[in-house]
Amino acid sequence: MNQIYLSVVVPAYGEEKRIAETLNAIDKYLKNQKYSYEIIVVNDGSKDDTGPVVEQMIRKIKNLKLLDNRINHGKGYVVRQGMLAAKGQYRLFTDSDNSTPIEEAVKLLPYFNQGYDVVIGSRDVKGAKLEPPQPLYRRFLGRGWWLLTSIVVGTWGISDTQCGFKMMTAGAAIQTLPLCKIERFAFDPEILAIAGKKKLKIKEVGILWRNDPRSTVKATSMVKMFFDLLKIRLNIIKGIYDGKPRPIR
Repeated sequence: MNQIYLSVVVPAYGEEKRIAETLNAIDKYLKNQKYSYEIIVVNDGSKDDTGPVVEQMIRKIKNLKLLDNRINHGKGYVVRQGMLAAKGQYRLFTDSDNSTPIEEAVKLLPYFNQGYDVVIGSRDVKGAKLEPPQPLYRRFLGRGWWLLTSIVVGTWGISDTQCGFKMMTAGAAIQTLPLCKIERFAFDPEILAIAGKKKLKIKEVGILWRNDPRSTVKATSMVKMFFDLLKIRLNIIKGIYDGKPRPIR
């Protein structure tokens, strides 16, 4: 059996009202491509009907799969779960709100032919387009997070660790994701920190990102993200990321 070319992983929590629109958009694009694909939704213990909505769509969308967790683990956990369950030669995880349209994948894929292992979407490098632009206070918070992450975790050279549109080879996923420990807020920089320690080649590519002006960053979330960064730093010091990866539980 030939390996699937592209796996698209969509972590979802409380998305019953917009998951169908996102999945239809992803499928509409992928079914017109010349490569094989799969779409994997990982339900993170949603209390609404996210799971049942996806189950209904499996009848309509080719190669759509559902990993239905009964309890909430956190986005980091379910991203890893989906990426490791995927069968694709290349594996992309993207936000369930479709903030970065699936069409942007075409910008990332060519870099794998240039020897890159991890190719990530970015809102802060040349070629990025934000609709509408982020307000000043969000840009200020973003730069502060970049500096903090770079200092604590060592992700210097990566402008946007948090964009939820990241792709990697199957080999890179297997090398990095089972070593991850952060299940919630700061899982993105953890993945990049481990990839760096494994000497994997990382490329940052400007993408289209649709900013939802209704979204807010809670102070409590920022505090939790900071403590997650400290956990990552401690794991680096302890050498936890130096070992051989073990399968996710």
